[in-house]
This record gives sequence, structure tokens and C-alpha cells, in this order.
Amino acid sequence: MITEQQKIGTGFGAHSTADDVLVGIDLTGTTALVTGGYSGLGLAATRALAGAGARVIVPARRTATAREAVRDVPGAEVLPLDLADLESVRIFAERLLDAGRTLDVVLANAGIMAYPETRVGLGWEAHFAVNHLGHHALVNRLRPGLAPGARVVAVASSGHFLSDIRWDDIHFRTGYDRWLAYAQSKTANALFAVHLDRLGAASGLHAFAVHPGSILTPLQRHVPREDWAALGWVAADGRPAEGFKTPEQGAATAVWAATSPLLDGRGGAYCQDCDLAEPAATEDMLIGGVKPWARDPGAAARLWDLSAELTGTHAF
Repeated sequence: MITEQQKIGTGFGAHSTADDVLVGIDLTGTTALVTGGYSGLGLAATRALAGAGARVIVPARRTATAREAVRDVPGAEVLPLDLADLESVRIFAERLLDAGRTLDVVLANAGIMAYPETRVGLGWEAHFAVNHLGHHALVNRLRPGLAPGARVVAVASSGHFLSDIRWDDIHFRTGYDRWLAYAQSKTANALFAVHLDRLGAASGLHAFAVHPGSILTPLQRHVPREDWAALGWVAADGRPAEGFKTPEQGAATAVWAATSPLLDGRGGAYCQDCDLAEPAATEDMLIGGVKPWARDPGAAARLWDLSAELTGTHAF
């Protein structure tokens, strides 16, 4: 049964930080994996989870950069991983499993935005491959190492407003649009959580998708700075526009979804501002909410089967 998208009154909100939502939660003895956990929201999540006692594994394509970023975070461990390379995903997962590591949290946070047209793997469009397929393969590869009661949190975005899954041309063989490519990958993140929760619930595994809010981080590095004002990201003085969050506030919803007992029994939900998101009532992405195509269980199952076929991974 799919979780109803209705706020539950958590006591947290848009201004809550990742540290705020962890008050009173002791993660000592647990292990979290945070992709992209050395930059932007990921780094804020890594710091908060480690501060609450978790050991945090930070997969990284740029390991030297990652180790420098987390060198002052107790319990953070950097291991090599390239989500665009399925062989790298396999090696990474086998390394953890061979070492007998178990994971209590997987935070699928790494991603790219507004990337120039790029092909990876077997000619796959880069946003779909990195943001979605890489995480699909990673979670499936890590399935034997997911602890009882583990949570997987996929960082989606209100960017999903712009596109459902383009079933007739997922990889943009024609008419590439960097924003639609990003949007489709964020819809895929949300659908991934819907079906993963359905498959994992019987064994105690639950999944959630989250919209972190609007935050200026290195994610926007492929968008020219001169375009930021036109997009409404910054005010005339160059400061973040009203309604934008800090990285610590942006990481809060993912950390909350990964740890909060308030989500027990609400697997598969789409979350925003440290609560369940409401169905989107407007087209304003700053207000957010969730569109019906990002919650469709039939589409989620179809995407899962396609992703399993493309990546050769289906551990559930």
C-alpha cells in the first residue's frame, strides 16, 4: 500500500538543520553510506551523521578531494567509486561485502545538474546514468550488506516537475535538453524509492525520496553564473534568493528521512522540509510538493525492470 502524501506535523520545517533533526538520536554503532558525501548537501549530511555517532562511508570519484573535505570528520571513510561506471560500482560493493560491512543507511545523494550532453556506459545519457542507474546498481549490489531495518534515501528534487520518464527516448537520442534530462533523472530517483520500498518492505528495508529544497552548492557548477539571476537563484546583490536554504538546512530532510522514527510505517514516501510532502498544487518549484508521475507505482515498477535490464542488477 502506497503511503499517503500528507503532512504529519513533525515539529521541523524548512529552516531546520541536519543537526536539529538528530537531537536525541544516537547513531553509535551504525554505518551510513553517503554518495557525494564530501561536497554541498552531502558533506553537511556526512558531518551531521558522524556527529550523532555514525561511521560514514563516503564513496568518491575524486578520492583526494574527498579525503581533504572530510579530514576533520570523525569516523568518515573515503572509498573509490564512479557511479557512471558499472564495473566501479561492482568493485566498490564487493569490497564492502567481502569485508563483512553492513549498512544501516544509504543516502543516494550524488548527482549532476544541467550537464552538457554526455554519454556514459553503453551510450546512456549522463544524468539518467549517474543520478539514477548508478544508484540503482549500487543498492542492488549492496543488498546482502543492508542491515535489518536499513533505510535508503534517494535525493530527488522539485526539478521533477519538468519531466515524467521519457519512455520513448530516455537517453535523449534526439533533442537533448539539459534541464529536461536533469528533471527526468529526479523523477527516476523518486520512482526508485517507491518500488524499492515495495520490494524491501517484507524484509524490513524501507526507502524514501526527498526534495532538499533550493540550495546553491557545487551542483550548479555547470550553470553559468550570469544565468543565476535570470533563473531566480540570486538577488540583485548576488546573495541567494529568498526561500533558498543553507547546505545544513538542505541536508536536513535526507538525514531526517534516514533516521526519524516518525517515518516508521510510511515507507516509499516523498519528503520535503522534514515532513511528508503534499501533492503539488502549483507549478512553483520553490513551493515544491510532489507530482503524480513521481508517485506512480506502475511507472516505478516499469522503471525498476528497465533499470535492472540496463545494469544487469536485480537483487530483490
